[in-house]
Amino acid sequence: MFERIPDPSMQLSSLYETDFAEWIDATVQQLKERRFTELDLDNLIEEMESLGKRDKRELQSRLIVLLSHLLKDKYQPEKRSNSWVATIAEQRRQMLLILQDSPSLNHYLVDIFEKCYATARKDAARETQLAIGSFPEICPFTLENILDEDWFPAA
Repeated sequence: MFERIPDPSMQLSSLYETDFAEWIDATVQQLKERRFTELDLDNLIEEMESLGKRDKRELQSRLIVLLSHLLKDKYQPEKRSNSWVATIAEQRRQMLLILQDSPSLNHYLVDIFEKCYATARKDAARETQLAIGSFPEICPFTLENILDEDWFPAA
Protein backbone atom coordinates (compact mmCIF):
# COMPACT_ATOMS: atom_id res chain seq x y z
CA MET A 1 0.00 0.00 0.00
CA PHE A 2 0.98 3.59 -0.40
CA GLU A 3 2.05 5.58 2.61
CA ARG A 4 0.87 9.14 2.44
CA ILE A 5 3.32 11.68 3.78
CA PRO A 6 1.60 14.69 5.30
CA ASP A 7 2.10 17.95 3.47
CA PRO A 8 4.17 20.07 5.88
CA SER A 9 2.57 23.22 4.56
CA MET A 10 -0.89 22.02 5.59
CA GLN A 11 -1.62 23.26 9.08
CA LEU A 12 -2.58 20.64 11.60
CA SER A 13 -5.80 22.39 12.54
CA SER A 14 -7.11 22.13 8.99
CA LEU A 15 -5.85 18.54 8.78
CA TYR A 16 -7.91 17.81 11.90
CA GLU A 17 -11.04 18.81 9.98
CA THR A 18 -10.22 16.94 6.76
CA ASP A 19 -8.41 13.74 7.81
CA PHE A 20 -8.53 12.83 11.49
CA ALA A 21 -6.33 9.71 11.14
CA GLU A 22 -3.63 11.71 9.41
CA TRP A 23 -3.94 14.43 12.06
CA ILE A 24 -3.33 11.78 14.75
CA ASP A 25 -0.27 10.42 12.89
CA ALA A 26 1.18 13.90 12.40
CA THR A 27 0.52 14.88 16.02
CA VAL A 28 2.15 11.70 17.34
CA GLN A 29 5.15 12.31 15.10
CA GLN A 30 5.49 15.88 16.36
CA LEU A 31 5.29 14.70 19.94
CA LYS A 32 7.92 12.02 19.35
CA GLU A 33 10.20 14.59 17.75
CA ARG A 34 9.44 17.05 20.56
CA ARG A 35 8.26 19.69 18.11
CA PHE A 36 5.85 21.11 20.65
CA THR A 37 5.53 24.55 19.13
CA GLU A 38 4.02 23.01 15.97
CA LEU A 39 1.26 21.13 17.80
CA ASP A 40 -2.40 21.87 17.20
CA LEU A 41 -2.96 22.43 20.93
CA ASP A 42 -6.65 23.37 20.83
CA ASN A 43 -7.67 20.16 19.08
CA LEU A 44 -5.15 18.07 21.04
CA ILE A 45 -6.62 19.33 24.33
CA GLU A 46 -10.14 18.62 23.07
CA GLU A 47 -9.19 15.07 22.12
CA MET A 48 -7.45 14.42 25.44
CA GLU A 49 -10.54 15.63 27.33
CA SER A 50 -12.78 13.41 25.24
CA LEU A 51 -10.63 10.36 26.06
CA GLY A 52 -11.33 10.82 29.76
CA LYS A 53 -15.02 11.37 29.13
CA ARG A 54 -15.21 8.30 26.91
CA ASP A 55 -13.96 5.97 29.65
CA LYS A 56 -16.33 7.55 32.18
CA ARG A 57 -19.30 7.17 29.82
CA GLU A 58 -18.36 3.58 29.12
CA LEU A 59 -18.04 2.74 32.81
CA GLN A 60 -21.41 4.34 33.50
CA SER A 61 -23.11 2.51 30.65
CA ARG A 62 -21.61 -0.87 31.59
CA LEU A 63 -22.47 -0.39 35.27
CA ILE A 64 -26.12 0.27 34.40
CA VAL A 65 -26.32 -2.84 32.21
CA LEU A 66 -24.55 -4.94 34.85
CA LEU A 67 -26.79 -3.73 37.68
CA SER A 68 -29.91 -4.26 35.59
CA HIS A 69 -28.93 -7.84 34.78
CA LEU A 70 -28.02 -8.56 38.40
CA LEU A 71 -31.43 -7.27 39.48
CA LYS A 72 -33.16 -9.43 36.88
CA ASP A 73 -31.12 -12.40 38.06
CA LYS A 74 -32.02 -11.78 41.71
CA TYR A 75 -35.72 -11.05 41.23
CA GLN A 76 -36.47 -13.42 38.35
CA PRO A 77 -33.99 -16.27 38.93
CA GLU A 78 -36.26 -18.72 37.11
CA LYS A 79 -35.62 -16.75 33.92
CA ARG A 80 -31.83 -16.81 34.20
CA SER A 81 -30.36 -17.58 30.82
CA ASN A 82 -26.93 -18.14 29.37
CA SER A 83 -27.38 -14.76 27.71
CA TRP A 84 -27.84 -13.01 31.06
CA VAL A 85 -24.82 -14.76 32.54
CA ALA A 86 -22.71 -13.90 29.49
CA THR A 87 -23.81 -10.25 29.63
CA ILE A 88 -22.95 -10.04 33.34
CA ALA A 89 -19.54 -11.59 32.72
CA GLU A 90 -18.78 -9.31 29.76
CA GLN A 91 -19.80 -6.12 31.57
CA ARG A 92 -17.60 -7.06 34.53
CA ARG A 93 -14.68 -7.95 32.29
CA GLN A 94 -14.83 -4.70 30.36
CA MET A 95 -15.26 -2.59 33.51
CA LEU A 96 -12.29 -4.30 35.15
CA LEU A 97 -10.15 -3.65 32.06
CA ILE A 98 -10.99 0.05 32.17
CA LEU A 99 -10.26 0.19 35.91
CA GLN A 100 -7.00 -1.65 35.39
CA ASP A 101 -5.90 0.96 32.85
CA SER A 102 -7.21 3.87 34.94
CA PRO A 103 -7.38 2.97 38.64
CA SER A 104 -8.33 6.54 39.53
CA LEU A 105 -11.74 5.85 37.96
CA ASN A 106 -12.58 3.65 40.96
CA HIS A 107 -13.52 6.89 42.74
CA TYR A 108 -15.72 7.88 39.81
CA LEU A 109 -17.48 4.51 39.99
CA VAL A 110 -18.30 5.14 43.65
CA ASP A 111 -19.59 8.63 42.78
CA ILE A 112 -21.98 7.42 40.06
CA PHE A 113 -23.09 4.20 41.73
CA GLU A 114 -26.43 5.41 43.15
CA LYS A 115 -27.42 7.25 39.98
CA CYS A 116 -26.60 4.20 37.85
CA TYR A 117 -28.55 1.96 40.19
CA ALA A 118 -31.63 4.19 39.88
CA THR A 119 -31.44 3.90 36.09
CA ALA A 120 -30.77 0.14 36.22
CA ARG A 121 -33.75 -0.31 38.53
CA LYS A 122 -36.03 1.37 35.98
CA ASP A 123 -34.51 -0.68 33.15
CA ALA A 124 -34.96 -3.93 35.08
CA ALA A 125 -38.60 -3.09 35.84
CA ARG A 126 -39.28 -2.32 32.19
CA GLU A 127 -37.50 -5.44 30.92
CA THR A 128 -39.04 -7.83 33.46
CA GLN A 129 -42.44 -6.14 33.47
CA LEU A 130 -42.33 -6.24 37.26
CA ALA A 131 -43.46 -3.17 39.19
CA ILE A 132 -40.61 -0.80 40.02
CA GLY A 133 -41.46 -1.37 43.69
CA SER A 134 -40.36 -4.99 43.25
CA PHE A 135 -36.80 -3.70 43.31
CA PRO A 136 -35.37 -1.98 46.38
CA GLU A 137 -34.74 1.76 46.19
CA ILE A 138 -31.24 1.25 47.59
CA CYS A 139 -28.97 -1.15 45.73
CA PRO A 140 -28.89 -4.55 47.46
CA PHE A 141 -25.41 -5.26 46.09
CA THR A 142 -22.05 -3.84 47.05
CA LEU A 143 -19.63 -2.54 44.47
CA GLU A 144 -17.21 -5.27 45.52
CA ASN A 145 -19.85 -7.94 44.83
CA ILE A 146 -20.76 -6.42 41.50
CA LEU A 147 -17.16 -6.49 40.25
CA ASP A 148 -16.46 -9.99 41.62
CA GLU A 149 -16.39 -12.24 38.56
CA ASP A 150 -17.65 -15.24 40.55
CA TRP A 151 -20.43 -13.51 42.48
CA PHE A 152 -24.14 -13.76 41.65
CA PRO A 153 -27.00 -12.56 43.83
CA ALA A 154 -28.77 -15.14 45.94
CA ALA A 155 -32.42 -15.49 45.00
